[in-house]
Amino acid sequence: MDFFTGSGDAGDTGLLGKERISKASLRIEVIGCLDETNAALGIVRSNTQSNEIQKLVLEIQRLLYQVMTEVAATEENAKKFVLIKDDHVLHIEQMIHQFSGKVEIPKEFIVPGDTKSGAFISFARTLIRKSERKMTELFENDEIKNIQLLRFLNRLSSLFFVLELYENQISGIENQTLVK
Repeated sequence: MDFFTGSGDAGDTGLLGKERISKASLRIEVIGCLDETNAALGIVRSNTQSNEIQKLVLEIQRLLYQVMTEVAATEENAKKFVLIKDDHVLHIEQMIHQFSGKVEIPKEFIVPGDTKSGAFISFARTLIRKSERKMTELFENDEIKNIQLLRFLNRLSSLFFVLELYENQISGIENQTLVK
């Protein structure tokens, strides 16, 4: 089996359907941002101190593949690939509530880097935010229709803020803030 097709050598790529688009398109940029996020989540999962976070991050990685699938669907296939629903957003909200009940939420901004694993979580959060910004462009350009994708990424970044606090706490490290 070859690990390349050569079909994208001219700078275009296929979607889930018959359409091919430029690798420089916004849709492919969003998929790339989500792929970067997923790779960062792999770093989080392999470095966290918490089995609970490991399980949750793996679940989220699998959901991100569903998000990428939905973004990669052509217009004629879009309805077949609406995979992220309100239930997914509600699940992330439940996880935010669960973990925020275990930590003290700081009253000011925290400075990332108190623990290596917490810094990785913070980095993943910034990539989630980047994905959300790019996904918003797709939505505003009417290239995707499912508002749940935006809600999901928005909640996901909030969850990763709380997970950073939790990771630092279980490591016995106090979060550094902008003000001492």
